[in-house]
Amino acid sequence: MEWVQRLLSHYNVIRPVVDIAILAFLLYKAYDLLIKTHAVQLVKGAGFLALFYGIAWLFDLKTLLWLLSMLAPGLFIAIAIVFQPELRKIFIRLGQGELFRPDSKPRIGQLEAVITAAEILSQLRRGALVVFSRRSTLSKEIMDSGTRINGDISSALIVAIFQFDGPLHDGAVIIQNGRITAAGCFLPLSEQQDIRKNFGSRHRASLGMSEQSDAVILVVSEETGAISLAVDSRLYYDLSPIEVQRKLKELLEQKTGSVDVAVDGTLEGKDVFVEQ
Repeated sequence: MEWVQRLLSHYNVIRPVVDIAILAFLLYKAYDLLIKTHAVQLVKGAGFLALFYGIAWLFDLKTLLWLLSMLAPGLFIAIAIVFQPELRKIFIRLGQGELFRPDSKPRIGQLEAVITAAEILSQLRRGALVVFSRRSTLSKEIMDSGTRINGDISSALIVAIFQFDGPLHDGAVIIQNGRITAAGCFLPLSEQQDIRKNFGSRHRASLGMSEQSDAVILVVSEETGAISLAVDSRLYYDLSPIEVQRKLKELLEQKTGSVDVAVDGTLEGKDVFVEQ
């Protein structure tokens, strides 16, 4: 039994380190998730209310304490309603196991193949919809709505899917783990009310997908040939191929931080449609 006691003594030495390391990892992942879902605004609001309550308690402001105590249940309900989209994203990504899933992204050559295909389709005035999956796995319903391909990423394959009026051209191409996993997939339409009326189903579907996942969606307009990106409930309309390539590379390689900073910093002057 000496080896058991020796093992326990060693464990007692390293236990605080393991405890702190696991706690730090969970806090880091929780912060990363809050940033990516914009739920950090919810935390700021809760912190602001807690600060007010602390000030009222410290200075014994009985009227303010009574008022905050009366409003507290209603405030929690109001927060749940106002931040419903952010809370939904958090629970969706927790259910998909995003906290412990490593990042996967296409290589630079594969990104260039997708952008080349988008340029060709833009010139031909053929619509296209390409979804780049990031950390959160797309739902089985979306994948099953199309045709499984599991093919290499190539501009010829993407152009062939969207160039002709085949059975797959109306849906979306899904790219996961550096491969085209499915095509002809139907995406959820956006719930936003302030989208341009001249935007078709592809732009609405790209926004809807960006609302329910952390995916980056590339859209080619069939009417105008404009190439756009949808990410984090925002649509960045009519980008140049160089802008698309640069931002796709940044977004797909991004592991922490806010998507807004990565995108807004270099796309000034573009038409941006933001979830209200």
